[in-house]
Amino acid sequence: MRIPAHSVCTAIRDDIVAGVHERGSRLTEEVLARRYGVSRVPVREALRTLEAEGFVVIRRHAGACVAEPTEREAADLLEMRLLLEPLAAARAAQRRTEAHLKVLRGLVRLGQERAAQGGGEELRALGGWFHETLAQACGSPALIAVLTQLRLKISWMYEAGAPADPVTSWAEHAAVVDAVRRGDGGRARAVTALHTERANAAHRLRVPGAPAGRGAPVRTADR
Repeated sequence: MRIPAHSVCTAIRDDIVAGVHERGSRLTEEVLARRYGVSRVPVREALRTLEAEGFVVIRRHAGACVAEPTEREAADLLEMRLLLEPLAAARAAQRRTEAHLKVLRGLVRLGQERAAQGGGEELRALGGWFHETLAQACGSPALIAVLTQLRLKISWMYEAGAPADPVTSWAEHAAVVDAVRRGDGGRARAVTALHTERANAAHRLRVPGAPAGRGAPVRTADR
């Protein structure tokens, strides 16, 4: 494929998250340049960026390879999510715009309809869109950037199971939006914390080389 040079980093990152480049595998500039239809210069720059983000490891004289986070590091991702998602919701209650509220309400309405019908992959996509919009509503570029990276790494390291009760899950989404609409940061934080904790419990650690759906149970960071 041929992509713009400025998009090389995104393309490599997306392929790492999708498992195209497996954890621990070598990433050679020449091969990547051919794959994405660019010169080696943007590939080299992309690998440096991805190293800073934690997706790639570059060793002197050995080159670059996809990082291999430990189980403890993976568990830390969920712990961080449990802290930062509620913070973003609390900030959104104070800083959201009417445009954010309109999108959030629409997503909740559609999500509740799909949940009542049984959900599926569309429901998972709607949930991701909801949380991305909620993060955008927090009005903090730094927090938005951290949450974006966090979600990518969680998608890379974990298989997210469907909620045990999609109707309840979307009722929690609705409660978050109601708190954000009323400017109640404390309520938005509390409901989001409960929702995130339940969502974390449905995640299973991806085991390299294992079939989909055969992830390992989540371990908390202190185990």
